[in-house]
Amino acid sequence: MENTQKSWQTWTKEQFLQQFGGLYEHSAWITEQAWEQRPFNTLQDMLNTMKKIVSDSDTSTQLTLLRQHPDLGTKIEMSDHSQSEQAGAGLTGLSAEQYEQLAKLNEVYTEQYQFPFILAVKGKTTDQILESMRHRTGKPAEEEFQTALGQVHTIAGLRLQMWADEQGLLLSQ
Repeated sequence: MENTQKSWQTWTKEQFLQQFGGLYEHSAWITEQAWEQRPFNTLQDMLNTMKKIVSDSDTSTQLTLLRQHPDLGTKIEMSDHSQSEQAGAGLTGLSAEQYEQLAKLNEVYTEQYQFPFILAVKGKTTDQILESMRHRTGKPAEEEFQTALGQVHTIAGLRLQMWADEQGLLLSQ
């Protein structure tokens, strides 16, 4: 079991990027920078390194990261991770009324903050997502910017957890 638990530590850069490059939506640069800081004691250490890379980035880079996320419930091309996450939250089977509400909330939010509404939707219902959008729209810009970054980290963590579960690993291993 020890070989399985640490095999990701011995991967080539290409293998590492292939597996973990999608943790942050369309932002493999984070994984590339994390690669340079190996080895990691655990998957959680790797994730913490990625979070620090984002935190240490300038505001413009962070804004670009936020803008890599698709609007929730839209019918645009998005990463496999996003498609799966949104489908799991019921966002691919919206009623016409729900779709209209979501589209309007997305529009208002994006106009106000200049990046899409970001929420880790795993385990949430469509109604919970809509309520969260209503609640967060109108918050001070810096507060919402930090909330959105926190959600990006949560999404990356959930994606890594899903991979670890598939491998029979714990993030702390």
